[in-house]
Amino acid sequence: MAGFPGVSALFENPNEVFLDVSKLLLTYADNILRNPNEEKYRSIRIGNPTFSTKLLPVKGAVECLFEMGFEEAETHLVFPRSASVDQLRRVRETIAAERDQRLGADQHASCSSTSTSISSPAPSPTVTSEPQRPIEPPPSVLGSKSFLGTLQSNFQHLIVYENPELQQKALSCLPHEQLCSRAKDRLCKAREADPECSLAEEDMLVLELLQWFKQDFFTWVDSLPCSRCGGSTHSSGSLPPSTDDLRWDAGRVENHYCGACNLTTRFPRYNNPEKLLETRRGRCGEWANCFTLCCRALGLEARYIWDSTDHVWTEVYSKSQRRWLHCDPCENACDTPLLYEMGWGKKLSYIFAFSKDQVVDVTWRYSCKHQDVLSRRTQVQETWLLHTINGLNAVRQQSVSADRKQELLERLLVELVEFISPKSPKPGETGGRISGSLAWRAARGETGGAAASKDKATEFVFIPTESEKDAKTFHLRYNVAKDCYCRVHNNQEKILGWEKGVWKNESVFRKEEQDWQMVYLTRTEGSSSGRLCWRIVCAPVGMTIKSVSVRAVSQTFHSGAVCWKLRSSQSTVEFPGDGKMHSPTGLTGSEEVVVEAELSGGDGEVAWQHAQLFRQSLKDTETSSFEILVEMEDA
Repeated sequence: MAGFPGVSALFENPNEVFLDVSKLLLTYADNILRNPNEEKYRSIRIGNPTFSTKLLPVKGAVECLFEMGFEEAETHLVFPRSASVDQLRRVRETIAAERDQRLGADQHASCSSTSTSISSPAPSPTVTSEPQRPIEPPPSVLGSKSFLGTLQSNFQHLIVYENPELQQKALSCLPHEQLCSRAKDRLCKAREADPECSLAEEDMLVLELLQWFKQDFFTWVDSLPCSRCGGSTHSSGSLPPSTDDLRWDAGRVENHYCGACNLTTRFPRYNNPEKLLETRRGRCGEWANCFTLCCRALGLEARYIWDSTDHVWTEVYSKSQRRWLHCDPCENACDTPLLYEMGWGKKLSYIFAFSKDQVVDVTWRYSCKHQDVLSRRTQVQETWLLHTINGLNAVRQQSVSADRKQELLERLLVELVEFISPKSPKPGETGGRISGSLAWRAARGETGGAAASKDKATEFVFIPTESEKDAKTFHLRYNVAKDCYCRVHNNQEKILGWEKGVWKNESVFRKEEQDWQMVYLTRTEGSSSGRLCWRIVCAPVGMTIKSVSVRAVSQTFHSGAVCWKLRSSQSTVEFPGDGKMHSPTGLTGSEEVVVEAELSGGDGEVAWQHAQLFRQSLKDTETSSFEILVEMEDA
């Protein structure tokens, strides 16, 4: 369609999909034309289930909205006052004419007073002086047909990851030998910490790939810097895709406008993972798309995960654990499936896993509130969904060997058993989102909120081991770049993950700054204060404290503040976080000690960032930024 490439793309959909989606698009247009002064009809929330599950996955649908004049804000598509109503009407009538033609003359006559006409059968509708009743989108306007289109399009996209030439190109972008070497080192440390460790090098490779992908390879984009002055830009609607954009499956191009230079910087939203290996930037769609390809290039079995509440990520199969592992490259998160529901506060409904051989409804892995999820699964009947997924799998597995089919069936049965019993959230699954700007996350409701930022009492307590008792010394070091504790007098035992060694955590998370290549612990965004506590208890091994020495690094900006304390049943002593070893008196004879850090203060929107613990370079994996030395004696 000349002038309307989005409309042309929409027309390429199967007839039933087009008819359903066009009805919804016409509803959006008609509401504006009928009610030009009503702001509520000029805004479409991206997270709305009708939009995210019924319109977003359909080819050309979102592009049609942009061609009508809608612009992308952080959480909504908005039809601004400055947009051309004539343009909106032209796009609307083009879609309506095609819809009428497909429906036929009889259906056109019966529908002329509903979705394809505003107030009369006239081809060029006008706004009446008295607003008529708005057309509300039906709750299931697209129904099962659109749902099937979503499943089919995602299932088909997975085939691109199996292209040997594309996998080789991805492999050439990866520091393969370095990742494998680090994975071996990580596995050795894990086995030193736990001689019965049953994990494999492949599991560690997944962790290394996640870390490298986020820290060194891919970049998150809220808005691009100005291509002329390097200053900040703001989203200002969309631009028509070029021939090259369309070649790399970028039907949508964002306009990032610089007010200082009056210059437009184009941001094509590429869906082709080969192109993403070059651009290495985007939001969750680009991240998951490219990361899944990298997993396949390394020989890992990977699935692309689609969430109807507007997020995507990856799962990788662990042969040693005989299960699928949740992997979110945007967050550098592994095996924390309850993160979205319990941490981000998402209201989940449908989550599907797509691999080269199979589609699986994995919603239940990502929720511990199964009844709540069931109440929101109203788009299609569950029996239809099960039948449809089975049908898609049967077609895809026609050329699969009998052994492979049996393997897939056994894995599916293991998953189904896993899904039966909801799990409880564990450390790492209760924090808000960290990718994207605060405004973007807050508007989407993914910073955590009250339920997610409440006291995450992990209740971990350090108790001296026999070797530490024999040495009469408990010595703990922590490196924030590696995010790893080391118990020096317990055979150099390693504990991966800062939360794993924490007794109390109130509104604190680990922040990586990719632009400055720095990492630190700080309080969650929106919280007025944060607190961390580490607890060492000597009584269970018949010892008491002789002396305590602590070294901590903290840094503050503007009015930010960090208060360090050593607490026992006998006294409380403050000490500075200046990177020096401090040995306060008054703790001798105590059975336990608590090291506490309180974070507060700061200025403006980023006040949460003005009080930091253990700030250091991501490249500095040797220097300890926190150290506790407890000398013990017999009780």
